[in-house]
Amino acid sequence: MASAAPTNTREDTLRLDEIDAVIADATAAFNALQKEDGRFEFDLEADTTISSEYIMLNHFLDELEPDVEDDLAAYIRRCQSADGSWPLFYGGEGDISASVKAYLALKLVGDDVDAPHMASARAAIHRMGGAENANVFTRYALALFGEIPWRGVPVMPIELMLMPAWFPVNMGRFSYWSRTVIAPLLILATLKPKAKNPRDVHIRELFLAPPEEIGEFSQNPTGSRWGEFFLKLDKVLRRTERYFPKGSRQKAIRKAEAFIKERLNGVDGLGAIFPAMANTVMAFEALGYSKDHADLVAAKTSVKNLLTEGPDGERFCQPCISPIWDTALGAHALLESGSAEDHLVLKPAWKWLLDRQILDVKGDWARTRPNVRPGGWAFQNRNDYYPDVDDTAVVGMVLHRADPDGHAEAIERAAEWVIGIQDEDGGWGAFDPGNKDYYLNNIPFADHGALLDPPTADVTARCISFLAQIGYDRSHPSIAKAVAYLKREQEKDGSWFGRWGTNYVYGTWSVLCALNAAGEDPKAPYIRKAVAWLESRQREDGGWGEDGATYWLETRDECKESTPSQTAWAVLGLMAVGEIESEAVKRGVAYLMKAPREGSKWIEPWFTAVGFPRVFYLRYDGYSRFFPIWALARYRNLTRSNDKSVAWGM
Repeated sequence: MASAAPTNTREDTLRLDEIDAVIADATAAFNALQKEDGRFEFDLEADTTISSEYIMLNHFLDELEPDVEDDLAAYIRRCQSADGSWPLFYGGEGDISASVKAYLALKLVGDDVDAPHMASARAAIHRMGGAENANVFTRYALALFGEIPWRGVPVMPIELMLMPAWFPVNMGRFSYWSRTVIAPLLILATLKPKAKNPRDVHIRELFLAPPEEIGEFSQNPTGSRWGEFFLKLDKVLRRTERYFPKGSRQKAIRKAEAFIKERLNGVDGLGAIFPAMANTVMAFEALGYSKDHADLVAAKTSVKNLLTEGPDGERFCQPCISPIWDTALGAHALLESGSAEDHLVLKPAWKWLLDRQILDVKGDWARTRPNVRPGGWAFQNRNDYYPDVDDTAVVGMVLHRADPDGHAEAIERAAEWVIGIQDEDGGWGAFDPGNKDYYLNNIPFADHGALLDPPTADVTARCISFLAQIGYDRSHPSIAKAVAYLKREQEKDGSWFGRWGTNYVYGTWSVLCALNAAGEDPKAPYIRKAVAWLESRQREDGGWGEDGATYWLETRDECKESTPSQTAWAVLGLMAVGEIESEAVKRGVAYLMKAPREGSKWIEPWFTAVGFPRVFYLRYDGYSRFFPIWALARYRNLTRSNDKSVAWGM
């Protein structure tokens, strides 16, 4: 829990020469990690689900990789909790779906069911309600392996591909990640292929009742009347689906296949995210593609490209890669550190980033913004159909900070695109404008609660920061609407929710930087309330931390330990609104100075980011590298400067 009052400070011992030395040492180590083409790229780790699914995919195809699978199995075993379950994030509670997939993956590679770790896992899964209680995506996987009947998953007719834009449920109303995952999944749900499963592995022992005897698998995900309506609709579709015209079914399959192939994205993969890529491989197999078909080969390659070596030399599978995000944020930290060597290192990074601006592809976002020119950046290496608003703003800011004249054309196109896809309420989502058909989160398929991409405070804050930094003032309609949106989104305690980072510290840091860039009065009551909230969350050791459990209302304030990345966010947020000389900032800097570090990396096992709150969490290996450097360098720079104001958007 937070401590309102410090027990000990290092105010008198915060020597700038010591800070200089830490910054110099950390940035030198960071620079050494730059890739030959100029980018920075760090591991992106999720829970064990992705590594489990990699093994499951191999056994679905009967294309086993013993060495790779042994490494992934070792990683899965290491991540098992003491109670036998697997959590969604480091130190979290056990999750039924992650645990079922981990158990299946380990059994597929040959782990003895009577081994202590397997017996413990089985007992944990039983305590959580048995495998029948797993989420929708896990049940689709179990259906493909023949572990449950296909009636164990919600009906998602492939005719969904044919629905017009006005229809209440159609592909265009889903988020980008949902669209790319669902299109190949619809093919699988229609053709119902069965995993080859060469070792004939089954997991009936994980169910509390025989799967074929279970009456209802699907549940109302929200408990609402809409949820009850969609449950009843699911039952109707289940009874009538067999009578759907064969002609329209074949047409829908072709439409889904065309959707995938148009967006296949080469070896970077459909949507550049693992679930969509893996589903694509299985869909192509189900459609009868030959093993040497170029599209199937590319799809398999995209999956294999996500394998990486972990920090301890162990191999795991990433959910996606984050080189544009890593390069842009790392460049911000290096520009803040300010050495001539850092600027020299960044020259090839600018070229690498500029080469990846999306200027000639109108992605799915253009469905609702057909007259807007493209100009954004993706999150991954290549993902032209799905540029990311957050990345675009961060890249735009760092290019402007480095060379506003030399990068003027790229910055102008980015600003044009960002402004063009702003939502009517003033906010920005991450990928899709106007993606707010909230009733869709009530369909049985959406038990993960992440079918949509509505505006969020953190992404909106980054867009304000970008536009304000390049010269747009508070009178500009985009800025005015966005600031009003942020004021409406402020929590009662003064914080802001963090959709893409954990959690309220991330959201509050993002918003305070934006409000500073937009010229809001730092003494305004609502900003003072945010400052007071941040100060109240500081811990006895001077740091800040928030647990992944804060995405549940009942554990909103949970914190197990301070982390360097979250402490850096808090310090940067406070400094953005003039708190450079505050006791809280000094204690935060002192925490970063004494926190364990190896080269450029402050030691941080905790997950401090999120893909989907309460469902899918992330640990960016780069976060505990560039954010502490950034915060320390800014503190040093502002302390030495006569002008104590932060000049940049972030």
